Amino acid sequence: MTTGAANTVSGRLVLEDRVAGGRITIEDGRIAAIDLDDEPAANGPYLAPGFVDVHVHGWGGHDAMGDPDALDGMARQLLRHGVTSFLPTALTAPIGALVAFAERVRTWLPDAPADGAEPLGFNLEGPFLAAARRGAHDPTHLQVPAGVPRRTLEPLIDGLRLLTIAPELAGATDLIRWLRDRGVATSIGHSAATIEEAQAGYDVGGTSTTHLFNAMSGVDHRAPGVAVAALLDDAAYVELIADKIHVHPALWPLITRLKPPDRLLLVSDAIALAGMGDGRGWVGGLEVEVVGQRVTLAGTSTLAGSVIALDTAVRNVAASGVPLPAAVAAASRNPLALLGISDRGRIAAGQRADLVELDPELRVRRVMRAGTWFAADPPG
Repeated sequence: MTTGAANTVSGRLVLEDRVAGGRITIEDGRIAAIDLDDEPAANGPYLAPGFVDVHVHGWGGHDAMGDPDALDGMARQLLRHGVTSFLPTALTAPIGALVAFAERVRTWLPDAPADGAEPLGFNLEGPFLAAARRGAHDPTHLQVPAGVPRRTLEPLIDGLRLLTIAPELAGATDLIRWLRDRGVATSIGHSAATIEEAQAGYDVGGTSTTHLFNAMSGVDHRAPGVAVAALLDDAAYVELIADKIHVHPALWPLITRLKPPDRLLLVSDAIALAGMGDGRGWVGGLEVEVVGQRVTLAGTSTLAGSVIALDTAVRNVAASGVPLPAAVAAASRNPLALLGISDRGRIAAGQRADLVELDPELRVRRVMRAGTWFAADPPG
């Protein structure tokens, strides 16, 4: 770790519309000035805004639904992969357990470690999911919005930034409106909705789409579903788990050609077993198995999250042909825009100095959070 009142760092700056050689001057944790070279830098590290993971369940043996020590460990592990901000994300659980999770995160927020990714609130992936598209969520805890009194949800609101809802469930559109009015973004997903039902969810305030193509009705020429609605709605954000397992890379151009570039979100959907190698463990009360980079419910082929971090996602998307500024924006500026946060995510004067330094192969060398450098994990 290194810090100082003012310092300058040079390299290939990943700006909003191009990569340019230059220098960044940092003072008091913010970008004070940018000086661009006349000629693009052919060498030197890339300097990009810090990554932001809005959908991550754990990392390095640490579970987002665990105790404060687990949250500390998760935040520190993520930072070393270039993630400077994140949303600890809960899986489907009884409402009481989710309320307890929310309270733990809220209590932890002021004491979150300065040498870890900064929590921006929390995300709930469930319990309002369609049973037929539940994926790796425990079906015994699924809920229908119409059957849950709003007073039981009030204790969740403070700090809740994002919640996944299947729009075809009874009361779903009313719940989306209720959350919208309280400043909570909703994500359409884990859904068997028709295109009309999905469109209705977006029309009343649905903002994003939980892991596009996964656990949802898709592209069918006679029965289009959530994926088609999401791709054709220019205002809707879409998450992509770019591990090359959840969505085949041949489909990625379908997303980048149909969606405005500021509406793509790279997410990890990583579980606590990420970074731990092959083995078995438990996620949301269900046993899962990790083999290579594939995570499945034990004994099945059902995917159960990932074991990547956003640095891998950015490398994979850039290698597929997406321009580096767009790949980086999908892991930084775009998720922040979803959350309504504008003080970071760009290399520009006045922005918070959250940066990631990448080598020519886009592997993380070191990470800056609010003007302080931290070492990255060694390449695995």
